[in-house]
Amino acid sequence: MLYRRLRKIGQAVRQSFAVTSPRTHLLINYPKFPAHLKQGLAERGIVLVENDWQPGPNLLQQTLACVVGFNVGNIKHPLRALMWKRHLLRYGVPVFTWNRDAPYHNNLPAWRLAVFDYLRLLDIYATHSLIDTRWRFAESVLYLPNAAATSAYNLRGESESVLARLRDPGQYRWDVSFFGILNGDIYKEAVVRKDFFDVLEARLDAMNIRHYFVDSSTTPMSTDEQVEMIQTSRINLNFGAYCDYSNYPDYPASGLPERFFGIPACGGFLLADRRTHTVDSFEIGHHMDDFTDIDDCVEKIHRHLVNFERSREIAEAGWRHVMRYHTYANRAETMHKSMLDWHAGRRGLTFDPIE
Repeated sequence: MLYRRLRKIGQAVRQSFAVTSPRTHLLINYPKFPAHLKQGLAERGIVLVENDWQPGPNLLQQTLACVVGFNVGNIKHPLRALMWKRHLLRYGVPVFTWNRDAPYHNNLPAWRLAVFDYLRLLDIYATHSLIDTRWRFAESVLYLPNAAATSAYNLRGESESVLARLRDPGQYRWDVSFFGILNGDIYKEAVVRKDFFDVLEARLDAMNIRHYFVDSSTTPMSTDEQVEMIQTSRINLNFGAYCDYSNYPDYPASGLPERFFGIPACGGFLLADRRTHTVDSFEIGHHMDDFTDIDDCVEKIHRHLVNFERSREIAEAGWRHVMRYHTYANRAETMHKSMLDWHAGRRGLTFDPIE
């Protein structure tokens, strides 16, 4: 009953503000919202207003949407979220969130998720993974993968000269590298990853393949150090992600970590574990390559080391592809369009994989 009433109020309010109020501002009441995405939104001419929980009528009439956190801000406090949404609906402002950890939210109690889903406390639910079909959470669902933060992860120089340097096999220090959390004793979501790299290390040692696996929880690296590692490693690996650890174990690996985009943005060759959304952002074998298990990983490593020139062709195609389609400027454009579509009454599932 309350939900239907809120929908009627929202429809009436949206009609009253649809023409008379230009929407140029964005409320961001979520401290962890990515800085690179905020930059992309600002570059589109959107005025960002952060951490304002008492916005006045004049501001709300100009507001495209209000960005809130997913797990912390709403699911654990549904009544507070309901009151906030009711206030925003008076001015036709939708509530937007981006879940970059799906399906990790299934570690929360199912009843909380069910209540949150039933009440539709969000208007636009953006997610980096559509694998979880049990919950919808919002009237509009937007597929929004991670991206390359190109102000930090880039070639570090003029593209032609850097790419030419990376074609020289003699400039590489490592055959295979990885940088990420490997401490399974402290981080339970890293147990599977640690076990994988322990086995892989032994296999590579037996083949005299140079490897450099860095545990970021004990050995932090600056961005410059990470870029240097990427550009001095013939193969850069991804295996596992924080979001894969879930109490709903039937889900295979799905969403793409930022590493998928940051490595190609630096000109590195990416070899990654198989994930359901990879084919929605990359052409496997043309922009990067993937593997299914430890044996396949070792075989692909050997193949790409032997065929170095072909691997560099793939890496350069991946760089061009990421810089064209997978920057945070691209994601800001997608996010902005989803808000404009919502105000125009175009709602539902938005899924636009890159060809």
